[in-house]
Amino acid sequence: MKLAILFISVALGSGVIGAQAAAQATSATTDQPGSAQVDPKAVDALAKMSAYLRSIPSFQISLQTQRDDVDMYGQLITLSGEGTYKVRRPDAFSIDLALPSLTQRYVYDGKTFIAYDPNVGSYGKVQAPSTIRATLELAEQKYGAIVPLDDLFTWSEGDDRAKALTSAHFIGKDKVAGQSANHYAFRQQGVDWQIWIADGDKPVPLRVKIVGSEDPDRPQFQADLSWDTAPQFNADAFVFTPPPNARPTDIQPIN
Repeated sequence: MKLAILFISVALGSGVIGAQAAAQATSATTDQPGSAQVDPKAVDALAKMSAYLRSIPSFQISLQTQRDDVDMYGQLITLSGEGTYKVRRPDAFSIDLALPSLTQRYVYDGKTFIAYDPNVGSYGKVQAPSTIRATLELAEQKYGAIVPLDDLFTWSEGDDRAKALTSAHFIGKDKVAGQSANHYAFRQQGVDWQIWIADGDKPVPLRVKIVGSEDPDRPQFQADLSWDTAPQFNADAFVFTPPPNARPTDIQPIN
């Protein structure tokens, strides 16, 4: 499963999930007892989370992940990973990832996007647009550079993902790392996913869990997020300095 397609429904881009999206989601419900329904209150919870995240000028996330995979012997195993996201809206980020399937550093300073692969010791840079959202779209669509959890930045206008929901409901109160959270479950074609949203006046996503519902092994991906919503970044936080012996390389378009 491509980690970027998390369908978390959280945004730091220009889109807003609002009453229109909730109404569209409600139209997908059915009156048959016991059938899956889209609860507009669950969609509204995503809207409130999205609005809060867009209000934060900068933030830092520490990410802990677990991903199920099937090994060469057919056994389901769990692989761990971690990452750090430093973000200053609208035009800077630094992302360090050490995941089972991806070890990478991405740096964007408002003018240039840089991808560094420590496994091979090479880095490439391209001219970038003036916003985070446009830069992530360019990186993926033109160069195939996938940034996990990019839905944190790129919820699009039109709320197509809200309309794609076939089920959405509130599970109940829970705790994540000792913090009170509201637990929701969602379903759409091929994907079951859950999200734990912090209770209170800072409704950040604390945990996301995804299951590929069309895979007979039903592997799961889980990410726990620790937030700093008022970070003090150093002057060089969004400056890439090549490590010793790192070599520049061209980033080739994928088409």
